[in-house]
Formats: sequence, structure tokens, C-alpha cells
Amino acid sequence: MTNPKKKNLLIAGCCAAVFLLILLLVSAVDVAAIGPEGTSVGLSHLNGAFHDLTGFREGLYSLTEKLGYLTLLLAAAFACLGVYQLAQRRSLRRVDRELWVLAGLYAAVLVLYVLFERVVINYRPVLMPDGQGPEASFPSSHTMLAVTIWGSAFLLLDCYGMQKPLRIGGQIACCVLGAAIVLGRLLCGVHWLTDILAGLSLGAALLFVFRALLPAAPDRASAPQTPAEAPAPSPADAEAYRGRHEKKQRS
Repeated sequence: MTNPKKKNLLIAGCCAAVFLLILLLVSAVDVAAIGPEGTSVGLSHLNGAFHDLTGFREGLYSLTEKLGYLTLLLAAAFACLGVYQLAQRRSLRRVDRELWVLAGLYAAVLVLYVLFERVVINYRPVLMPDGQGPEASFPSSHTMLAVTIWGSAFLLLDCYGMQKPLRIGGQIACCVLGAAIVLGRLLCGVHWLTDILAGLSLGAALLFVFRALLPAAPDRASAPQTPAEAPAPSPADAEAYRGRHEKKQRS
């Protein structure tokens, strides 16, 4: 295992530890029934104070829902790319390894989403207009999706040969859209503060594992140079070459 992989896995472990600490705190510390219909949440003074500060902002909530659909469309686009490669290359082994690692990331996100829908840690601080009662809130799935899907797209843009302006533009878009979802979900009031922090830490743990498992990029510095890329000879070398050439002509 190379040092960058070890570093990424170490960061992933630290993020996972933060998530587990938040999970422990909201399950056992300062638990109080401050949610709708008497639902309880841990760290109730902190969560309650933050929710009082933000309130519920339906317009911002609607925006994050639309951005969530866009995030799922991005994931579907990568899935279609994998299917296209399989159809063209006619072998599972010839599909890019990056896409297999991405599929593993998406599978992990799906498993965790289903798990926390079944194992409810706490409920939302508000009743949703189209809901039929309190809904599971921990961790924020939109936040986890924003970190993992837009973050993995950011990393994959480095793996494919794209022109620099296009790659940088795509990575800026990934950062802006991912951050917009996280901040929007934080401020729209449909999650407790600890839900967002848990989604961030869990998503970051998954993203750094994904980064550790990505194939190493080829060492372009050690690649053979083409004639166009070869350095020009120095003036001294050029003069020496002309001298040898003239000497051969005289002889």
C-alpha cells in the first residue's frame, strides 16, 4: 500500500470516528423531547438553539430537493457510462476500474441510506407538508449524497484525459453544487445541526476510502517524451554539434 493510500484511509478512519462520536452523543447526551409530536433528540440544547435560529424555510428546502435530483442524475450518468463501456468492450474486466470503485461507493451509500431509514436515531425538527408523520432525520442523506457523489465526480475528472479549462470548470461546478446542497440543507430547517454534521463526516469517510481505492494516476514525468515535448538543445550543445558536423565534412 502506498503512502497516499495510507493517508487517505487514515483520514477516512478519523471521519468515521467523528461520525460514531456524533452518533453516540445524540443517542445518550442531553436527550429531550423537543421535536414534533414529542419526538426526542440528543444534544437538545444545541440542536434546539440552532433550529430556533434558522427556522423552516420552504423555498430553500425546495431548492435543495431539486439539487438532490440533479445529484441523482449525475450518479445515473456515471452508471450509463459504465453500461456503455461494457457494451462497447464486451467484458466486465475492460470497464474502467475507476467506475467499479465508483459503483462500490454508490452501493455503500445506498446501504447506509436504507439502514438509517430503518434504524431511526432521531426525527426531523419539523413535520413535512407532504409527510404523514415524523420522518427519520439522522444523518442527513442529502448531505451525505452531496459529499460522496459530487466529491467523487471531482476526483474522477482528474482520472480522465480532459482539457485543463474543461476539467477545472467541472471541478468548480462540483464544489459549488455540493456546497450549495450542504449549506441549503443546514439552513432550511428540516434537519438538526447534528444531522448535517453526521452526514458530512460519514460522507467524507466514504469519499476518502473511494480516493484510496482509485487506481494511481500514471507518472507523466517518467513517460517517454515525444519530439515535440523534448527540450531544445542548449546553445553550447548546438555549437558543439555544428563543429563535429563541419569536421566530418572536411574529412
